[in-house]
Parts: sequence; C-alpha cells; structure tokens
Amino acid sequence: MKTVIVFGATGNLGAYIALHLKEKGYNVIAVGRRKDDNGFFASKGMKYLSVDITNFEDFKWLPQDEVDCVAHFAGELPSRYSFHASDLVQSITIGTLNVLEYMRSCGCKKIIFPQTPSDMCQYHNNGSVIPVDAPRHFPLTGDHSIYTIAKNAAVDLIEHYHAEYGFSRFILRFFTIYQYHPNAYHYRDFQFHRMLMDQASKSLPIEVWGNCKKAKEMVYIKDFVRVVEKCVSSPLEGGMYNVGNGWQVSLEEQIKGIIEVFSPKDNPSKIIYCPEKSDPLENAFDVSKTFSELDYKPEFSYIDQLRDFKKEMEEEPMAQLWGVKTDYPKNCKNK
Repeated sequence: MKTVIVFGATGNLGAYIALHLKEKGYNVIAVGRRKDDNGFFASKGMKYLSVDITNFEDFKWLPQDEVDCVAHFAGELPSRYSFHASDLVQSITIGTLNVLEYMRSCGCKKIIFPQTPSDMCQYHNNGSVIPVDAPRHFPLTGDHSIYTIAKNAAVDLIEHYHAEYGFSRFILRFFTIYQYHPNAYHYRDFQFHRMLMDQASKSLPIEVWGNCKKAKEMVYIKDFVRVVEKCVSSPLEGGMYNVGNGWQVSLEEQIKGIIEVFSPKDNPSKIIYCPEKSDPLENAFDVSKTFSELDYKPEFSYIDQLRDFKKEMEEEPMAQLWGVKTDYPKNCKNK
C-alpha cells in the first residue's frame, strides 16, 4: 500500500483529494494547519497531523521514511479584500521549499502541486487556448500578482529539485474547481454561482450580462481528484498539465443549467438578456497532454456537476470538517 501525504487536507481541494485517494486504497496521511479536524479524518480511516509548513520544525511530526508521494495543496489564497504579500510568499514559496526539503530527507521523490492560471494571463479573455508549455508569466498588478509570483517561484523550486535530485513532479494548472462548500462566500466565483442557484430556487428572474456565448472551463471536484489520482499512479517524470474538460460552458449554458436543476419545474426562472453590460470571463485550456500522458477524461458533464452539487448542498457530507451552511453568516470568509 503506497503512502501519500496530503498537505492542505482541511481545505476545499485537499479534503476531497484525501478522501478519494483513501477510497482508492492508498494509505493517506492528512496534514493541515488546523489544530483540530474534529475527528473527521479518523472517522474515514486516516491519520490527521497538524503542521504549519512555514515552520520546518513542525515536519518532525511527519513520517521520516516510506512516503511515496506528496500532494501539496497547502498555502494562502489571494483576496482583493484582505491580502498580505508576506503571507503569500511565506506559505506558498517558503512553505513549498520546506515541503521539498522534508521530501528529500525522507526519500520521497514525487510531488503534485497546483499552479494558478494567472501565470498565463496574456492568454485570458481574448479567445486564446492556453498552451501547456508556454513560458510562465505573471500579472504586474491586481490581487493575483504577488500570488502568481509566489506560485511561479514555488514551481521553479520544484523544477530545481526535479533536476538536482530526480524528483518527479506533476504541476496542475487550473481555474476554479467547482464544488459545494457550506460557506457560500469563500470565493467570488462560488458566490456568484450560489447567488444564481438561490435565485433559481425562488423562481426569480436571472440577468445574463454581455456576450452570453463566451465560455469558460468548469471542472468539477470529483473529476479533479481523479486527475490527482492519475498523477499519484503515473510512472512518468511529470511536468506541467492543464486541467480542463476539453470543452467549455458558455454563460448562457451555465444559466440554463442552473435553472434546469434548481428552479421549480412548474415555475422556472426567466432569463433577462443584458448584452449592453460587461462580458463574462472566457478561457480555454489545451488539455491534450493531460489526456494522453495521464490517460484522463472527465466523467461529469456540466448538468451532472450541478446535480451533484445540489445533492451535496442537501446532504452536507463535509459537515464534521467544515460545518454546515447555517454556521456561516453572510460574507464570512472561510479560514
């Protein structure tokens, strides 16, 4: 049984990654900054360890040998409301260096790491398909600038350990991964979709702004964890991989899907088109390398995503770890 350490296991992506790998037969050690996971991982047959990756002394609590892979999904996220450059650099760049040094000390030579698509900002919103191997860049201004700089530096460190010590590395570049979280206000994109779902459930009219044919990547969490699993089992040295579906969803399709799944059948929300207003985000990935090298194809259509999202809203499968939606007042940022 291979041992995988999941850093950031109490977070949105890390929790689902840990659960999925455990279900697939891996010995998963869940690691998070939270002192207490409320017994969630033990209830799923996993050990939970509290580690601050910015403090290398904390790594002494982790296994010192027989670790096969690290899925490193820990680190601060940017926010246009509350944002400290030092926190981003410490948790992302220095934290990653500490993870790599820990791996070197315990003989682990495979790492999976998430990369922001902001390193390809010159390809956004202009109809371009984002290539997988284009030179990385970063936005000079905005709330994702230092975040992307920190991420790029972390990837540079990983590439150094690949060249110097023979690490295999799987760098996953993606936009928003869609999933249910009881805190509807964790991310702006999540907040937007939850607002529309709420409107649809109440049969309220929904405005569609700008060019409704513009489309974007919409990857579901239960497909994303399968990408991670493919990386864990891959014999390759890895590299950069775009995580997309091979198809995108237009704004019009997004709204029609939300109405289909969340509106009462006898009184669906009406769509009001507002082409004079600002256009929606558009983006697309070249996923040919991901599909061919990792033998991956998505299983969830956009409507499947919405139906499963609604099911999780009703069942609250992560309540023991994250609480339930009534625990989060409006505009509460998740910690």
